[in-house]
Amino acid sequence: MANLLLVKRRIQTAQNVSKTTKALQMIAASKLKRAQEAALMTRPYVEKLTNLSRNLTSRIEKDNFHPYMVNNKSNKMLTLVISPDKGLAGSLITNLAKEVVNSESKNSQYIVLGKKMELALRRLDKEIIASFPFGTTLPTFDMVYSILQIIDDYFLNKKISEVSIIYAKFESVFTQRASTTDLLPIKIEEKEQKSSENTLFEPSVDELLPSILRHFLEMTIYQNILETYASEQASRMIAMKNATDNADEIIDELKLEYNKGRQEKITNEILDMGGATFALNYEE
Repeated sequence: MANLLLVKRRIQTAQNVSKTTKALQMIAASKLKRAQEAALMTRPYVEKLTNLSRNLTSRIEKDNFHPYMVNNKSNKMLTLVISPDKGLAGSLITNLAKEVVNSESKNSQYIVLGKKMELALRRLDKEIIASFPFGTTLPTFDMVYSILQIIDDYFLNKKISEVSIIYAKFESVFTQRASTTDLLPIKIEEKEQKSSENTLFEPSVDELLPSILRHFLEMTIYQNILETYASEQASRMIAMKNATDNADEIIDELKLEYNKGRQEKITNEILDMGGATFALNYEE
C-alpha cells in the first residue's frame, strides 16, 4: 500500500511539472511570433544601413576619419554581452557563456544586458563596468541609448581600442547560434571603394557621416538585442516542449506501474478471500 501511495504521489508531481512546462511553452510560443517578425523585419534595414555606412566611409580621406573609424592605441577592449534575464531556455545561456570564454582577452571589460550572463561573468571573475536588465517583453529602442552612451565614453576617450557584441543569432525556430560581431572601430573594406565612386550624396559625405555612423551603431545594437530576444523565445519553446514530452512519458510509465501494483493488490485480496472461504468450507 505504501508503494502505491508513493507511485501516486510521483504521478501527481509529474503531472504538475507537465502543466507548468506546457504553460511556459505556450507563453514562449505566443511571444515568439512577434519577436521573430521584429527581428526579421529590421534585418534588411540594418543591412542597407551597413552598406551605406561602408559606402560613406570608403570616400573619406584618412586625415578626415571619424573617431568611430580610428583604431585607438589602448590595449583594452570592451564587449557587450546580450542574454535573457530568465533561464529554462535550453542551451542558450551555456552557448553564450562558451562564446564569452572563447573570445575573451586578458584586458577585456564587459557591459552586460541580461541577468543570466551577469551572474555567469561574475562567477568567471570578469570585469563588468555596467549591467542592465534584458526584460521579458519585446525590447524597445530606448534601451540602446544608455548602452551606447557608455560605449561612446570609453571608445571616444580612448579607454579602449575595440568594441564587440556577443549575442544569440536567430537563424530559425530550431537553430539559435551564439555569435560575435565587431562594432568599433568601423572598418573600411576595399571592395566598397570602387562602387562608391558612382554614388552622389546630398548633403556632402562629411556632413552625412556623423549622423549615419551614429544611427548605424544604434541599429546594430538594437538588431542584436532583437535577435537574442527571438532566440530566447524559440529556445525556451523547444526546451519546454521537450520537457513536457518527457514528463508525459514518465506519467505513462508511472501509471502503468501503478495499475500493475493495484491489480496485484486486488489479486492478492481475492486469493486471500478465496483461501479463507475454502478453509471455512473444509472445516464444516
